[in-house]
Amino acid sequence: MKQSLPARVLARGLCVAVVASVAGAAPAFAEEPQSDQLWISAPYEAKLSVGTGGAAGPEREFEVGLSHDNGNFTVTDGRITVDVSGLAGVAEVTWPGNCAPSGPTAVCTVPEVPLSGDGRDRVRLVVRAAAGAEAGATGRIAYTGRAATNQPGVGELVAYEAETPVTLGSGPDLAVRGTVPSGEIQPGGTVSVPFGVVNRGGEAARGVRVTLYVTRGLDVGAVDPHCTTTPLEQTGGYVPMSRVDCAFDDVVEPGGTFTLPRTLTATAAPYAFHERLDLTVEPGGDVPDLEPSDNGLSGAVRVANTSDFAVRGGELTAAAGESVRADLTFRNKGPAWVANLRSGEAVGSVDFVVPQGATVTKAPENCFGRTLDGDWYEGPSGAPHYQCELPMWVGEKQTVTFPFTLRVDTVVPGATGTLTLRGGWGEARPVDPKPKNDTAELVLNAAG
Repeated sequence: MKQSLPARVLARGLCVAVVASVAGAAPAFAEEPQSDQLWISAPYEAKLSVGTGGAAGPEREFEVGLSHDNGNFTVTDGRITVDVSGLAGVAEVTWPGNCAPSGPTAVCTVPEVPLSGDGRDRVRLVVRAAAGAEAGATGRIAYTGRAATNQPGVGELVAYEAETPVTLGSGPDLAVRGTVPSGEIQPGGTVSVPFGVVNRGGEAARGVRVTLYVTRGLDVGAVDPHCTTTPLEQTGGYVPMSRVDCAFDDVVEPGGTFTLPRTLTATAAPYAFHERLDLTVEPGGDVPDLEPSDNGLSGAVRVANTSDFAVRGGELTAAAGESVRADLTFRNKGPAWVANLRSGEAVGSVDFVVPQGATVTKAPENCFGRTLDGDWYEGPSGAPHYQCELPMWVGEKQTVTFPFTLRVDTVVPGATGTLTLRGGWGEARPVDPKPKNDTAELVLNAAG
């Protein structure tokens, strides 16, 4: 399974969460606050390993759930009807205790339906390839859902139908088990990330490849003699990070496990803040993994740190009709670097109100004209107010300069423009110990 990093941000969680619902549909309450919608979540698709010697295949767990959108309402008595008639001759299901089977269907109960994004109260089906089934066979599991609601005049919510297509295959199926610990550590502190790998397939994995992506504020050391570390280029929108590639010759038989020779640990640098670690495993020898959706582990490592963001203006002199360059400056004085690893959004912006009597004739590409009230201003020049976007990450001690060209139309002694630092839309930046330097002035033709 090959993994690539998006052009703007570090690879998002490599453990792929798949949801069977109406893709792209906006929650109903986004436009109608008094409405609600029920959803079914289930594997979008699944691959099962066939058994050896005509036996049934190894078991896999499917998580199925219900959720709703609007927290203003209470949704209870959830019922998921699971129909496995489409698996006949392909796979078999073991029902959990909260499902009441009747023939090829079962009604599974969810007493309290959580809000969307809450993974509580899941129905866990155990599924495996049927004895004698062959690789390439396909089937499907179908789902319908209902629940009671206190929404006035509704009484019952009905979910959109969903299904999980199932395909049988043959080969190793490595799955990662573990978590990145939550909570904060101090700069210089260490966090352990224990994980294991189990082969849920019907064939041995002859070798294991482990790949790590680690943001610059974390140091995982040499990991193991089987591993090599490569710093990645900080170009094209990538955040600075390192890739660690490991190749082990261990043979992992069906049902067998693999772990690193020693527990993976990461140490936070003095400049660490919002960090991230992503890990994937693959069978050796370029053999494809039967079901790659569970080959990864990812998570955030939070570091308790501060960062002093500051802006700086200056004083300029020019006669009427002359043009002058104004270098407006942002600086991260540290100690923490800051990056919006999840969203890829700018870490903040700088508002610039132009001094009286001057006109902007040239603005940087990442600065956009606004009216004094903050509305959109057409055209790259001549606006009375500009919003300048910072990058998606800034290093400790990094400076960002916004070069403007101003034409002095009328000399106004002591004309003063203002610079104001604004927060971004992504993850919160560290506590700023000196908020007073979040504003500055650009004075044109200072009096005296």
